[in-house]
Amino acid sequence: MAEPGVRTTGRTGRMATAAVAVLAVGAVVVGVGLWRGWFADPSVSDPPRVRAASVRTVVGDLAAPWGLAFLPDGSALVTERDSRRILRVAADPSGVHTATEVARIDEATPEGEGGLLGIAVSPDHARDGWIYVYYTSARDNRIARLRLGETPQPVLTGIPRGSRTHNGGRIGFGPDGLLYAGTGDAGDRDASQDRSSLAGKILRMTPDGLPAPGNPFPGSPVYSYGHRNVQGLGWAADGTLYAAEFGQNHYDELNRITAGGNYGWPVVEGDSSDDRFVPPLATWATDEASPSGLAVVGDRAWLACLRGQRLYRIGLDGQRPESLLTREYGRLRHVAAAPDGSLWVLTSNRDGRGDPRDGDDRILRLVP
Repeated sequence: MAEPGVRTTGRTGRMATAAVAVLAVGAVVVGVGLWRGWFADPSVSDPPRVRAASVRTVVGDLAAPWGLAFLPDGSALVTERDSRRILRVAADPSGVHTATEVARIDEATPEGEGGLLGIAVSPDHARDGWIYVYYTSARDNRIARLRLGETPQPVLTGIPRGSRTHNGGRIGFGPDGLLYAGTGDAGDRDASQDRSSLAGKILRMTPDGLPAPGNPFPGSPVYSYGHRNVQGLGWAADGTLYAAEFGQNHYDELNRITAGGNYGWPVVEGDSSDDRFVPPLATWATDEASPSGLAVVGDRAWLACLRGQRLYRIGLDGQRPESLLTREYGRLRHVAAAPDGSLWVLTSNRDGRGDPRDGDDRILRLVP
């Protein structure tokens, strides 16, 4: 892992040339050390730790919660990855909350990182009643919609399914009223650069699952490509889309998403001087981040981190990073802005990779 420092650029071409030279002289040990040095240091390292004004548990004893979305009445819908349940957490002014099962997605097939993943509420929910879910089936990853109590109706199928990892899964409606989805490369690195594949992409579609008008590649739902595994999506007040992305061994990323942008995977992990690829706003060492959920509030992005076990807050220019909840609640899966201005954070300690504590998993309510 790279030592803390400042971001540098132009590593991609140098890596290949220098690697050949190292191997030619057989300097294996020296080569390993140089290899680490060629990777640009993360732009965010050792940020100041700050405390939230207050943190309390909204509800506990959940099992690997993954997605969260708020209904017009202020209550929340939460997915559990492995149980395939959708839970409703009713809004309660007294602060006493309970989670009640309101649906189960029987077609979801939990395995590794797959299962019942993201959830989104239609912008016209008061009129149409639609809830959208992203889940792993036995054949693919897919997006379906349902009214609570009814059978899900697939709107987009054929998103490549990873055997155990890189299924993406975050969905959300943008300010434009269109549905966006972050997908993973499903273990096929080259698929991220293949615009005919839905793997390793951010997708943009109508509520019916059709390619959105004005997409950069006509007739395709692909909005941006060259991603490894996107599990965080968030919009600023001006409509700009931001995404959190898992790196492989070196760099997790916060990206500003542009229509048709190529974000470099697998050619680039992190920053690069190659102008074919959109550079990240910020990068983290993977053991300090592994960001899953993302919320944008005002001029700050909030990233819920799994391996890093913390909540990062950073400016939308990639500056002024801060760390909250650092190793206090274990793995953090998602963060979402609640209607009352607080943030709700999902822990993920019962996902097979965490160290569960009494009361896990839980939803935390945080006042910044």
